[in-house]
Amino acid sequence: MATSKVIENPESRFSAVLVGAAKLPGVRINREAYLRKALARYCSEDEIRRAIEESPAAAGIPLEVLNKAANDSIGYETTKASALSAAAGIPGFVALPATVPADAAQYFGHMLRIAQKLAYLYSWPDLFSDDSDDLDDATKGVLTLFVGVMFGTQSANAAVGKVAGMISKQVAKKLPQKALTQGVIYPIVKKVAGYLGVQMTKQTFAKTVAKAIPVVGAVVSGGLTLATYLPMAKRLKRHLSSLELTKPTHRVVNVEVVEVHEPLATDHAEQHDARDTVIELGNPHSS
Repeated sequence: MATSKVIENPESRFSAVLVGAAKLPGVRINREAYLRKALARYCSEDEIRRAIEESPAAAGIPLEVLNKAANDSIGYETTKASALSAAAGIPGFVALPATVPADAAQYFGHMLRIAQKLAYLYSWPDLFSDDSDDLDDATKGVLTLFVGVMFGTQSANAAVGKVAGMISKQVAKKLPQKALTQGVIYPIVKKVAGYLGVQMTKQTFAKTVAKAIPVVGAVVSGGLTLATYLPMAKRLKRHLSSLELTKPTHRVVNVEVVEVHEPLATDHAEQHDARDTVIELGNPHSS
């Protein structure tokens, strides 16, 4: 009975998918290699070096340049995610038990890839600072909030802004561990994870039905991915680019962020903006 409850719990369901997707090959983005490649077309070697050592904001890279690099990455990841989703839809109904879990995993894997890329462009610290396969709680928390922003949840928007403010105020190279794992942000992370678990099930169901018809299912599945992934990525880009971290800062230092206990504005708007993202069966649309 206890095991069944864990499996049926939306928060646990989302956390399990998040951790599993983060362990897939190619999902984790090397911050230094990515920034060097993404900024090569737009910045000098000195700007790129400082962006890697400190942050793009500290290097004085204009926001419009970062937005161009972000659009490049969004286009690349959207095309790749849609192509893989379409390919997974080709076998049809007989292969559903195998293709649906694989498609869900790669879909969330691509969400994590673009979340990391956008975070690094907009001056967030390295989310995977070691070689361990395990996902530490702070990183899991901030990735949950990023996905929440992509799904249009207002409480995730507020929490991401709060975390960014902590990092900016302390000009730190680390995530605020305490705030994300036991402090003021932690309850919001849990709430967002539970909400995402419910929405994830709705999207998976829509894709399951789409895949039931070979070839046609491939086109529909790829279309669903395009219709959801692209606006999600753009939503996260808009939010991250508007935060304090994108502004020029002092030199960063390797310190632990001190949590400031002040109330975080939360609301129940999880069901408000999400209607722009969730694909309901028989009524696909995009925001």
